[in-house]
Amino acid sequence: MAHITLPDGLPGIVGPLAAYPETARHLNGLAEALLRGPSSLTPAERELVATYTSRRNECRFCTQSHAAAARYLHERDHGAGSSATVDRVLDDLATAPVSDKMRALLAIAGKVQQGGRRVLPQDVARAREAGADDQAIHDTVLIAAAFCMYNRYVDGLATFAPERAEDYAPMGAALGEHGYLNPVGAPAGV
Repeated sequence: MAHITLPDGLPGIVGPLAAYPETARHLNGLAEALLRGPSSLTPAERELVATYTSRRNECRFCTQSHAAAARYLHERDHGAGSSATVDRVLDDLATAPVSDKMRALLAIAGKVQQGGRRVLPQDVARAREAGADDQAIHDTVLIAAAFCMYNRYVDGLATFAPERAEDYAPMGAALGEHGYLNPVGAPAGV
């Protein structure tokens, strides 16, 4: 049960965003800019950074909803079966079938999740050597930092999170297709 009164049946961040539309406008706007705005990283790659950070923070709702979005986008962009990459990253980044660039960027995200000062010059150098540009490094750091906030928002309010991963697939498809703002600017749910 959530720590505060939230609309019934709305999981994770969707409940607080529906209850507090002024907050929703800004949080969804930030998510839209970070995960769908201009970047040298694809939306699928940025969703993977959000998923990886959320898993490290043990936030079930954010991990599952963004993993569903990342799976959807991987399938859309790379074909059937490619969504397994998301699960492989969550199982073991060291052996996951991702590029050296993504592995280096996810390592940076993991360090940001622990604390921003843990990112060292050699981490950035490794990402650059693997092909990451300033935009990719910037976006990775900001997505990881923002998702630490989103994860703490969701878990700090003890919001409801469905147990089964398959319950998140419709949300992942909606996020993959429409992003974080609907046409009238109402919350789509980070």
